[in-house]
Amino acid sequence: MPYVSRWKTFIVWLVVLVSILVALPNALPGSILDGLPGWLTKNRLRLGLDLQGGSQITLRIEREDVVEARLEALVEAVGSRLRAADIGYFDLTGTGQSVDLRLRDPAQMQAAQVALQPLTASQAEAAEDKAAEVILKSAADGVLHLEMTDKGIERRMTAALDDAVPILHRRLAGLDALHPEIRKRGADRITVQLPGRADPEQLKYILSQAAALSFRTIDMSMPVEDAVSSQPPAGSEILYSADDPPIGYLVRRQPIVASADIIEARAAINAQSGDPVVNLRFSPQAAARFADATANSAGVTLAVVLDGAVIATPLVRKAITDGTVQLAAPMSVEGAEDLALMLRAGALPTPLTVVEERSIGAGRGADSIHSTLVAGAIGAGLVILFMLGFYGFFGLIASLAVALNVVMIIAVLSAMGLVLTLPGIAGIVLTIGMAVDSNVLIYERIREEARHGRSVRDAMEFGFSRAFAAIVDANITTLIAAIVLLFLGTGPVRGFAVTLAIGIVTTLFTAFTLTRVMLDVWLQRRRPTHLPEGIRTGLFDGTGFRFMAIRNYVFSLTAVLSVLSMLLFGAVGLNLGIDFSGGSVIELKARQGNADIGDITARLDELNLGEITVKPFGSPRDVVVRVHARDGGENAEQTSVVLIRGELEDAYEFRRVEVVGPTISGDLTAAATLGVMASLAAILLYIWFRFEWQFAAGAIVATLHDVLLTLGLFVVTGMEFNLTSIAALLTIVGYSLNDTVVVYDRVRENLRLFPRMPLPILIDTSINQTLSRTVLTGATTMLALAALSLFAGEAIQAFAFVMLFGVAVGTFSSIYVAGPVLILFKLRHAAPGSNAGKPEGADASKGA
Repeated sequence: MPYVSRWKTFIVWLVVLVSILVALPNALPGSILDGLPGWLTKNRLRLGLDLQGGSQITLRIEREDVVEARLEALVEAVGSRLRAADIGYFDLTGTGQSVDLRLRDPAQMQAAQVALQPLTASQAEAAEDKAAEVILKSAADGVLHLEMTDKGIERRMTAALDDAVPILHRRLAGLDALHPEIRKRGADRITVQLPGRADPEQLKYILSQAAALSFRTIDMSMPVEDAVSSQPPAGSEILYSADDPPIGYLVRRQPIVASADIIEARAAINAQSGDPVVNLRFSPQAAARFADATANSAGVTLAVVLDGAVIATPLVRKAITDGTVQLAAPMSVEGAEDLALMLRAGALPTPLTVVEERSIGAGRGADSIHSTLVAGAIGAGLVILFMLGFYGFFGLIASLAVALNVVMIIAVLSAMGLVLTLPGIAGIVLTIGMAVDSNVLIYERIREEARHGRSVRDAMEFGFSRAFAAIVDANITTLIAAIVLLFLGTGPVRGFAVTLAIGIVTTLFTAFTLTRVMLDVWLQRRRPTHLPEGIRTGLFDGTGFRFMAIRNYVFSLTAVLSVLSMLLFGAVGLNLGIDFSGGSVIELKARQGNADIGDITARLDELNLGEITVKPFGSPRDVVVRVHARDGGENAEQTSVVLIRGELEDAYEFRRVEVVGPTISGDLTAAATLGVMASLAAILLYIWFRFEWQFAAGAIVATLHDVLLTLGLFVVTGMEFNLTSIAALLTIVGYSLNDTVVVYDRVRENLRLFPRMPLPILIDTSINQTLSRTVLTGATTMLALAALSLFAGEAIQAFAFVMLFGVAVGTFSSIYVAGPVLILFKLRHAAPGSNAGKPEGADASKGA
């Protein structure tokens, strides 16, 4: 082969050097890193919450809350405008999305419409569709009807979501949160990620409460009991305290001061009573209003309203003119600090509902890192030993290429600020196993060409060129699965997809450039006349296994197993995790001694939380509690966790808490289904494009076989099926197609070389020719996965075991399912004597 040009060699080693420099900060302590030159990048890997601990909270803005707030504002605006225009009215009411009223004088209908017309254009001027927010209708008898449009409500929700984000940022800043991440998801959700140690319950409270505080005048025009039995006066409403039983108050709707008027809020301790209080300071304009109101209300009480509930009724003894107020209400020291923080940050447009929570303790993350790294090191060591044992010097080059491959993955993650999750580490370990495949394909092609009499240099040239198509086809199928996971997956699944996708790209680079450059250096310096003697894969040479001779028996057996898996799936079903069924999962660690499952079960049964499962998890000190989905929506799921914390927190450390409400579980189910279907469709379309339709059909059947048997494994073992299982399933699909494509690529090549060879014999020949690659790649990948299954933490073991099973099944199906399907569908031969598509330089007499 012609030597690689100097500038190409320079570029390859430059890329390697830059990758090492970018990845280097991850291996250096902070003291050394600070002393490095300023031009050297110092970006480190961003660890996911499952590795460093922290919380991820998904909040939803409720449409009903937005409609209610808008309806209340609309009723107030309608009354104000009509009074300002001196137009009499009565029966002003708001229901659902509509407001109705009746004019005292129907002759004022046109004037009323003119007065209310500005309400119909609110927010519509800035909207692209210009749709009115409110539609105004009138009737001949003096009735006016205003209807809030769905478009208007959607705009209000979007505006509320936009307004909420900076407020949440300010609240997290008040908690001294480091590197919080807040992003909008869809039309009604916000996801907050907060790494490090934080109290999840405090975090949820601070993020979800509107914290709308107001000081209002109590309406003394009638007893509250009469207002309850009849109707409150215009401009007043009935609010209740948080007491048990609640106390009702008739208060004015228009506040004296509200949250927007507060410019400072600090928690303190009352010097006389010793109770926690919050000291407030108002803006100058609000201070003037408050001074006038308290001067006119001396000797009466005011109502302090927080999020629609009366929390205090202070007595006004004299006018308060300095704009400062001490808020005293029943609350703890922590409650006063939280309230002060929220008041400083500002009130949310509407309360937010917690629909998903995933909290990981820092200790649990450290344990996961340690166990997964140990498992990864063992897997990588086994793969390197395997390659050295079978390929000697070539194995050393492959091992070095794989090691630099991992360095490149770390460099890309560090440079781009991408998050490394626990499944992401598993993706790197899997990449180590799968990256060997490219080198094995190249080495086996080189060895095959050398066996046919070519010189070492020519063997390498033809080996790289012949292996190119198979490697690209095989890796693109897995890359398609990774890309679909990247766009449709969430959390850990996306972290797995990120490392897998990057690993595939770096693998192609190291296989076709780095490995080639290193072999080129060896060629130039040693000028060998034959391949190194350390290559021991010759034991597969000359194999003539008649795989297709027993195809009918094996194919029938796999069909029976597939049908049985389908029947079990339909009759028993999957053990769906909370990602798809809703509910809560709580991982506990005993603070002292071993966990007592019986005691935990008994204590939780007394809470009446519905169906609860308590199982051991890892060591005797660890247990996992599963609370199945409850009726009552999102709040019911959050209540379960609060009650369990109160019951068990004294004796157990809460290492992991995951809560998925019905809304999120439904969305995840839809996204997972779409992701699987889209991934399969994209992969199969690619194969259909690259091969004939019989090959695509064979790939479909082989893939369905692998998916069905893997689903059968979940049913038989009762393992939990969750988002991580989807990642494992799609990876199995990609790996299986990888194997199948390599075999099919050789079948297609042999069809062109040997058009008269009977199809079963031709398929057997192709499988035997690629058998060394199939065995070596399957073995190295399974070694890496076996290390994860045996030595990684509980969080990753099930994931690795499923992929280990899938790789074994995928390797089997690439021979005994994909091959027989080609015969079943009567794959066409090329015309006799045709050399169409024949590889350049190929010699038919030496092909098999």
